[in-house]
Amino acid sequence: MNALNLVFQFADNFAFVVLAAVGLAVIFGMMGVINLGHGEFIMIGAYGTTLSANAGAPLPVAMAVGVLVTAVMGFVLERTIIHRLYDRLFDSMVATWALGLILTQGMRILFGNSIPQVSTPLGNIAYGEFSYSTYRVLLLPVALLVLGGLYVVFTRTEFGIRARATIQDPDTARALGVDTDRMYTATFVIGSALAGLTGALYAPTLTVVPGMGSSFLVEAFVAVVVGGPSVLLGTTLSGGLLGTIDAVFTNLFGTFYGQIAMLLTAIVVIRVLSNGLTGLVESVRNRVEGE
Repeated sequence: MNALNLVFQFADNFAFVVLAAVGLAVIFGMMGVINLGHGEFIMIGAYGTTLSANAGAPLPVAMAVGVLVTAVMGFVLERTIIHRLYDRLFDSMVATWALGLILTQGMRILFGNSIPQVSTPLGNIAYGEFSYSTYRVLLLPVALLVLGGLYVVFTRTEFGIRARATIQDPDTARALGVDTDRMYTATFVIGSALAGLTGALYAPTLTVVPGMGSSFLVEAFVAVVVGGPSVLLGTTLSGGLLGTIDAVFTNLFGTFYGQIAMLLTAIVVIRVLSNGLTGLVESVRNRVEGE
């Protein structure tokens, strides 16, 4: 096993899991809405980026367009459909699944089964007889910056305090003057924008097609469930664990076995730790404080 291969594969996997899951974690973990259309939100970000780049926009500008389009779509959907589904878990699953189908077929009708792709920038890192995409390795610090930014927003700002109060006890928050409808909308838009950011970042590395969202959705849900109730800590821990397992088995046996090992790890964690990895962290912390 080549050590650099393992390091680069881990960086790639960690970034993929975290970026795929973080938007879903915000919407599901903080709002209780199971967004089965999350993969299609990522697809919209990828399409917005690719189409803008093909129209002549510089890649950073095209990525910003992809994020903006997804955020606006999230705002419209939350105001028209999603806000009616809070505290209706199964209804939200069916509705967002249907939205995902509509978005997929809509993109297929509008743009066909494929569009011209954007090339991956920055070239490759060469080491011996191997090489790895520089761009995909640099997605690791981007993922860490996203996690750090969300931590600041939700723990160090007035908006974050109001958002967490709304999510934990909406009736009390409303009685204290918090516009809970606005907080729910803003939180859903943030989750949508994060999904769009994921699609924008991965647009240069993947084939952008109408069904691409499914490849993100599975890993996102696995990461959120494995991580547990804490949005940021859980996403970070699940990204680290699942990324490591996938990297090791991919380097030893190939991509297929890496995916299988990651899913088996998720099954074991879910079976043994009912509250995921953050539940384990909390139990250890309480035990240490008790001593």
